[in-house]
Amino acid sequence: MAAPKKGRTASAQSKPGRSLALILIAIVALTGGMFAAGHTTPRLGIDLAGGTSITLEAKSGQESAINKTNMNTAVDIMNRRVNGLGVSEAEVQTQGDRNIIVNIPKGTNSKQARDQVGTTAKLYFRPVLQSAPSGGAAVPSPSATPSGSASPKPSGSATASPGASASASEGEATPSASATSQGRAVSEALKADSSPSASAKPSATPSASAPADAAAADDSKLQAQFAALDCTDPKQRDAAGKNAKPAVPTVACGQDGEQWTKFVLGPVAVDGTDVDKARAILDTQSGAGWKVTMDFTGAGGKKFAKITGDLATKQSPQNEFAIVLDDKVISHPYVRQAISGGNAEISGNFTQQEAQDLSNMLSYGALPLTFKEASVTTVTAALGTDQLHAGLLAGAIGLALVVIYLVLYYRGLSLIAVASLLVSAALTYVIMSLLGPAIGFALNLPAVCGAIVAIGITADSFIVYFERIRDEIREGRTLRPAVERAWPRARRTILVSDFVSFLAAAVLFVVTVGKVQGFAFTLGLTTVLDVVVVFFFTKPLMTIVARTKFFGQGHKWSGLDPKSLGVQPPLRRTRRTSAPVDPKEA
Repeated sequence: MAAPKKGRTASAQSKPGRSLALILIAIVALTGGMFAAGHTTPRLGIDLAGGTSITLEAKSGQESAINKTNMNTAVDIMNRRVNGLGVSEAEVQTQGDRNIIVNIPKGTNSKQARDQVGTTAKLYFRPVLQSAPSGGAAVPSPSATPSGSASPKPSGSATASPGASASASEGEATPSASATSQGRAVSEALKADSSPSASAKPSATPSASAPADAAAADDSKLQAQFAALDCTDPKQRDAAGKNAKPAVPTVACGQDGEQWTKFVLGPVAVDGTDVDKARAILDTQSGAGWKVTMDFTGAGGKKFAKITGDLATKQSPQNEFAIVLDDKVISHPYVRQAISGGNAEISGNFTQQEAQDLSNMLSYGALPLTFKEASVTTVTAALGTDQLHAGLLAGAIGLALVVIYLVLYYRGLSLIAVASLLVSAALTYVIMSLLGPAIGFALNLPAVCGAIVAIGITADSFIVYFERIRDEIREGRTLRPAVERAWPRARRTILVSDFVSFLAAAVLFVVTVGKVQGFAFTLGLTTVLDVVVVFFFTKPLMTIVARTKFFGQGHKWSGLDPKSLGVQPPLRRTRRTSAPVDPKEA
């Protein structure tokens, strides 16, 4: 009879309670987190719970850009914005030549989703030429110095230190802090004159060329718009900077806390397409809270270094640049030095959701078209509810058949299998409930099918292990050494089988879209949980029950009775002795 190996393996065998305690602690902790978060049930998809259907129509005036290619691009971007990992079950599809239908499951923040899909997300970096509190006049201020000691406190700062990423941080705004202006005319500012004593308005001379006259006229018009702009008026605020060309100055509005500020902005220096990747992160070191980090492309990094370098050397009336998203100034950091390195940060007292939404839109790019909401309707789930009940009934019948088979064939061992199935089901339920608010996971009918299929995958792992144990008993070993000798072989088989299932689920998740991804995600999740349950629950529990009299001595109802398994008692071999030879006969 073979004995278990000594050393590390023997130590693990002697203390299986640790693994059981670990998985039970994990279940308790996850369950506590589920109740603490207030999400005690999985979020259901639109086919099971209903939701909201939004019809977006491409705005008029862009007929030349409304084509199949741009519509499909818009659908792809909207789908990535609202679907995240592809498991929130939001549906985005075209309808006709200029409409897009967005179906959002119940339980999703519909207002947030509407903002996500409808926002064009055109991002520009423009130098700030003038700024003033909304409703107030531009107040001249001395030129900002690198240390900032000679100027009122700006609304933010942009710095770069050796070995650190560049940053553009938005600080608290006060009327005296955010509302500053050089009082300099826009046309003069665009000449990049760094002299702080530039006059407030350019003087016309008889020799001024026609382009200079046109620039002066545009400047006067822009100054008039700036003077009349009241950002506290929602209509004026929305109209400010609409359809402004990137190559010309424009006016815009921005909010610093409770204070609205109006701006005159120079031509676009960096475009949103120059942003390669954006992420929302929580800055716990400086206490700045949530912020968005951006990585520029190679060309974008050079453009950003140039604009910050020009601003730092006062090649603009103010040492600030505005980050403009869909014609709104979301931040206007103060620049102290040129920022190189190809990355930057945006911070402005963001909430976690605001930072994630902004990074989401920046990462996935701007929509090629501008849309408006044509209609918003509520979708019921009467049919989906019936399908869910039918699916759950099918799952219950399948589970009952599996349990009956285990009881009839494995008898006492079926208790271990059923306990393992219950642990797997508990982990699956709790994790699905937590994934709803965490990543937007929504349980739809295909996902329910994936969970039902997982019952068979999990039961298969138990059967592989139990049959290996029986093989060892048939070879004449008692249960305790049989449990340990069977595990290495069963473990390899289980890992290979689950790896194949997980690989299939991963491929299915990548190459498909829509509801099929819900099936693939659930199948992959339950496959991973199968490995966790078998390693941390089934095997340790089997080690413990092998020490009991009922299982260890092979009771006929234990499922491990040697006689039932066909084990033959060992044959007793006897040595044949020959009769003594008579010397006389010899």
